[in-house]
Amino acid sequence: MSKLASSVALVTGAGSGIGEASSIALAKAGYEVYLVGRRNAALDAVVANAAEQGVPADHMHVVPTDVSDEASVAALFDLIEARSGRLDVLFNNAGTGAPPVPIDELSVADWRRVVDVNLTGLFLCARSAFALMKRQQPGGGRIINNGSISATTPRPLSAPYTATKHAVTGLTKCLALDGREHRIACGQIDIGNAATAMTDAMTEGVLQADGRKAAEPRMDVEHVADAVVQMASLPLESNVLQMTIMATNMPFVGRG
Repeated sequence: MSKLASSVALVTGAGSGIGEASSIALAKAGYEVYLVGRRNAALDAVVANAAEQGVPADHMHVVPTDVSDEASVAALFDLIEARSGRLDVLFNNAGTGAPPVPIDELSVADWRRVVDVNLTGLFLCARSAFALMKRQQPGGGRIINNGSISATTPRPLSAPYTATKHAVTGLTKCLALDGREHRIACGQIDIGNAATAMTDAMTEGVLQADGRKAAEPRMDVEHVADAVVQMASLPLESNVLQMTIMATNMPFVGRG
């Protein structure tokens, strides 16, 4: 593993689930971590949780931000540059879904909300990170995008989420290509059934492609956080372009 003595990371969607676990794992690995989300109270709770696990309070910074808003994202990166002088890792984790309804019943407002967060928000943060990583000294850094196995293997009634995550894969590859000359590595982590509040319903049963409902296995979210830290800690001459981490027995590979 290779990182600067005072490496700086930014995690979006840090107030719960994968974002919370990854923020704490990065802080434990020695990163100074900026926690971003819309709910200040949720972010403060993550810092408190981290402190109970031995993470010094000054290793984590709460910055309430709307990643879908250009001005809000610009203010976030201005603050990071002014306070820390650089950014070494961006984990573009913020995401949302829409109600599971047939596409002809899906409102345009719900479609746009998912696009604004999952795709435009990821783009805005990546754009600002790219610019900062180009001008900081030493230059370079790493962007990790939270994609999804749904990008290529969708669940029923998930058109907005699947479409945006499919687009994330294309953006990841473009950033990986365009970042080469600036020592900016970009990769993607595709996650299947991490045990968070968002997937609690899977223990009772969720809609399958054949129309039935079935419970699905989940995996500890800490395993996802460990994978994010592994990707983040690689030297910049190495890159995990796309990683899939999933509950071993979930219905994904083959026919189920």
